[in-house]
Amino acid sequence: MPADRHKIPERPVADRIKDFEEVALPFDLESAKAEAKRCIQCKKPKCVDGCPVEIDIPAFIKLVAEGKQDEALAKIKEKNALPAVCGRVCPQEDQCEKLCILGIKGKPVAIGALERFASEQPSPSIPLPEGEGSTKVKVAVVGSGPAGITCAADLAHMGYKVTMFESLSDSGGVLIYGIPEFRLPKKIVRTEIEYVKSLGVELLNDVLIGKTLTIEDLFKDGYKAIFVGSGAGLPNFMRIPGENLLGVYSANEFLCRINMMKAYKFPKYLTPIKIGKKVAVFGAGNVAMDAARCALRLGADEVKIIYRRAREQMPARIEEIERAEEEGIDFHLLTAPTELFGNENGWIKEAECLKMELGEPDKSGRRRPVPVPNSEFRVSIDTAVIAIGNKPNPLIPQSASDLKTEKWGGIIVDPATQMSSIPGVFAGGDIVRGAATVISAMGDGKVAARKIKEFLNV
Repeated sequence: MPADRHKIPERPVADRIKDFEEVALPFDLESAKAEAKRCIQCKKPKCVDGCPVEIDIPAFIKLVAEGKQDEALAKIKEKNALPAVCGRVCPQEDQCEKLCILGIKGKPVAIGALERFASEQPSPSIPLPEGEGSTKVKVAVVGSGPAGITCAADLAHMGYKVTMFESLSDSGGVLIYGIPEFRLPKKIVRTEIEYVKSLGVELLNDVLIGKTLTIEDLFKDGYKAIFVGSGAGLPNFMRIPGENLLGVYSANEFLCRINMMKAYKFPKYLTPIKIGKKVAVFGAGNVAMDAARCALRLGADEVKIIYRRAREQMPARIEEIERAEEEGIDFHLLTAPTELFGNENGWIKEAECLKMELGEPDKSGRRRPVPVPNSEFRVSIDTAVIAIGNKPNPLIPQSASDLKTEKWGGIIVDPATQMSSIPGVFAGGDIVRGAATVISAMGDGKVAARKIKEFLNV
């Protein structure tokens, strides 16, 4: 068996909880080469099957092992426009690394860490594939999140004239407003977007499709195909009494204030955020971990994760759960909130909760949490963050009456073509799947680009 997997370096807990600087650090050259040499270069690499953006993983790892960092990045960029992002936030343990042969009897190659290592330098220029060339055919991409960026980059490589429309003043979608600086620095996202723009993609900010312009307007402006990758930015709530109290945030507002508006640097940046000393975050996905760890860095003395299911059912990445625990986040599992209570001034002061136990499996295959009779208790809190998922904003479907959607708001697409009920309008990412991962959205963007080319036949 190859040598043991190299551990990803991290900043010490005592240092990192005091600021928003990045927690995980890149491999140095020698560690990267040594880890890359663990790859046995399978003749039929299953890891590639687990990569939604189809990176030639053995090829780039071989280049890293040879010390050819720039060539390794060029190899990745042939398929993936966001390697510095994916190397940090992609759930490799459930994708490429899960299928690594070495993982059968040992630990898989640290593919994500090697991808990040390769990206720790300026992006090389990737020539257009042979036989492709510039066309005058215009394609619109709605949203500059992971799905939109990937689709736009691939369409640009195919020679299309691509315009990407972003509703916010900053680009990157959830990569910018949803993921904290300590997991994904904003400068990394902006560098990746500049690379996509260098391919010829035009980026227009402050354009809200469905309001500023409609789908119909885009077709009238000469766009022959449209990809909708506008994400799922509408927060879900628990629908319990007290959610309208002061001091209760949706995770969307909480993280957007911190990430995009730099509330953690107030008053240097003018967006404040009020954090009490006792914070509860309801939910246990990556967003919940991000919110809890942000609250800790903003000065909370106690931060709790309150989740109605068991630890093995928590949807967050294992490494993010472990980092939260290392930093002192307190986990209250098999616990469900039933009501929030406020003080005489309308500020939250307590959450009433029920103890839960696992019953029979539900439709997801997970054992359903059921209440334990007479197990009510109260938790003292002065800030609450609701992090139980998101759904698509209905603005685009409401502005296009022929666009068919699911009951929960997602755009319905033909699985074989990714085209919606409107000919020429394609969609992918969270607007189709519901809240999912960055890499699944990127995979949708890549497939959609190919389907758009087939549709246009140009």
